[in-house]
Amino acid sequence: MLTVPCWSHLRRRFAKLARNTKSPIAEAAIRQIAALYAIEATVRGTAPQLRLAARWEHSAPIIAALKPWFEKQLSMISSGSRLAEDIRYGLAHWEELTRFLDDGRLELDTNPVENAIRPICLTRKIALFADHEVGAENWALLSSLVATCRLNDVNPVAYIAETLDAIINGHPQSGVEDLMPWRFRKSSTPNP
Repeated sequence: MLTVPCWSHLRRRFAKLARNTKSPIAEAAIRQIAALYAIEATVRGTAPQLRLAARWEHSAPIIAALKPWFEKQLSMISSGSRLAEDIRYGLAHWEELTRFLDDGRLELDTNPVENAIRPICLTRKIALFADHEVGAENWALLSSLVATCRLNDVNPVAYIAETLDAIINGHPQSGVEDLMPWRFRKSSTPNP
């Protein structure tokens, strides 16, 4: 499974540190991450190809400079400090943090997904009564699928019905990408 860590979580670490200690390094990290968010704000809602092109033009140079900057700062501060811990967190997840540069469909952070699933908390508690890990995993998969449909302006009920129908009718496993919600025809009615 492909994981995409959240720039928001990394930014939050530095923001807390800057607020508590007034660290100029933490403040500089926040400014650099904010520049990435400013670029994302200009391309949000556009086609993945356009987002990707803008990211390579504007975000990639920031990313290319940020990693060596983090490494340099890490070499100049106490290895046991909270700042060092936060920088090491970013560097340890660097490959995953930069995946958004390779796929225009990926978000810079997981905030849209977290906001989409927040209302599901009550039903998640209900799902715990299934008393089985597989039941909880199935619930998580279904919830993620519905949230992905909604993020792509796709009616989840229509998507699931037509996708199951395609699978039953022998859709080839090699063409699974064609069955993804972002490839599904846009719904003509609002999502339930």
